Amino acid sequence: MPPVAKLIQIVKGGSIGQVKMVAIREHRFPFLVKVNNWNRFNINSGGTLVEKCCHFFDLMRLFADSNPVRVMASGAIDVNHKDEIYDGKVPDIIDNAYVIVEFENGSRGMLDLCMFAEGSKNEQEISVVGDIGKGEAFVPESIVRYGTREAGRDGVQTVKAEDDRVKYDGLHHGSSYLEHLNFLSAVRAKGVKAPAVDLQDGLISVAIGVAAQLSIEKGRFITIDEVLDKRNCKG
Repeated sequence: MPPVAKLIQIVKGGSIGQVKMVAIREHRFPFLVKVNNWNRFNINSGGTLVEKCCHFFDLMRLFADSNPVRVMASGAIDVNHKDEIYDGKVPDIIDNAYVIVEFENGSRGMLDLCMFAEGSKNEQEISVVGDIGKGEAFVPESIVRYGTREAGRDGVQTVKAEDDRVKYDGLHHGSSYLEHLNFLSAVRAKGVKAPAVDLQDGLISVAIGVAAQLSIEKGRFITIDEVLDKRNCKG
């Protein structure tokens, strides 16, 4: 998404210094109906924090520039899908959660997810705070704000983040088209150009989601090592 891409550029450019905290809020509509309602059950999807939130965990890791160590989460099924029945079963996917992710370099990430929050101006709000400044991205407003501690509130800059290549935003605010362009470029490069996201990135982002789901189930911190070694996930 253009505003998120702009925020990545600002953070990677060093404008806010060394990243210490990443906060991602997604307040949105419930899950849409999918083929055979597969996304209604944890056994099919791995759970909400795996199936849809792995993308946010990947983004946290990108901002933090570090690998995750452990995860703590709290979540529940409070509003959505409770009156639905499929083959005699009621959906068991959570519809809201808080997730804290601790990284090797000492930085922390936090996800605030609510899927019964249609009354929101922005579906996503992303905040990245470093030791010298802060940056924020807002979707679908496509606004990015950033500033430094030294300049203070009066020094915060606001920019409109757009990408001329996007002709139709769609439900993913233009990102789907840009992802396809990147995918096509990687295929045509035939190994010369590394993909923007590789297999290891995907593995770690899903592992964070699995750890978050386990944390809700077990009521404790879950280490990434536990997830990557399933033998340790029993206790």
